Amino acid sequence: MKKKFLSIVLFLLFSAKAIAHSEHNIDFNSLEYELFRNNKSIGYHNYNFERNKNYLNVKSIMDFKITKLGIDLYSYYGSTEEKYKKNQLIKFLSNTNQNKKIKNTEITFNKEKDKLIISGSENQLISPKEYLVGTWWNHEIIQAKAQISAISGRIIDQKVIFLGKEKITLYGKTYDTLHFNLLSTDKSLSESKKLNIDVWYDEHTNIWLKAAFDKTGHWEYRLKNIN
Repeated sequence: MKKKFLSIVLFLLFSAKAIAHSEHNIDFNSLEYELFRNNKSIGYHNYNFERNKNYLNVKSIMDFKITKLGIDLYSYYGSTEEKYKKNQLIKFLSNTNQNKKIKNTEITFNKEKDKLIISGSENQLISPKEYLVGTWWNHEIIQAKAQISAISGRIIDQKVIFLGKEKITLYGKTYDTLHFNLLSTDKSLSESKKLNIDVWYDEHTNIWLKAAFDKTGHWEYRLKNIN
């Protein structure tokens, strides 16, 4: 009971801290992640941040390849761009090439409707403006009732479970972290579309440090560099 109570208190404290940083007052220019599958390095996912007065522009590139005996079994290349004004997402673009299958998603904020308009290769939807794109660098994802897939544009209702405080070591550096699990609430989804991912954020800075999930293997994102 005490452990459960402590977890609730820590979650509330982290949420309050996230709100305090709601204007994305980040003091870094880039985040570089190494991507692993079954503990083997297969690629990277890098973010670059540009600020201009009330605007924040975030660009990312993700590139990985799964090979066996020198043969490419699966390849992925994707790029995204997020644009925020005073913490509100106003524009999102993604282009992905999954094993030569092209997907595109565009999200725009409609000020008159006060909604997000999603136009993707697979979905045409309208979303509450509070829903966030599933790019985990934004620690406010733990407060969202749903996230929007950066690849397909589909809306994923979620619940967030605080799993506790942990120390983790990445590339020789040890961090104090808060560990969360993001889980789909729609039980009718197929296993391939269900969300079930663990994320770790730095307890002091809210920087996304690590993510892990199981889907045809064990996958991990590990923060390698901050600039």
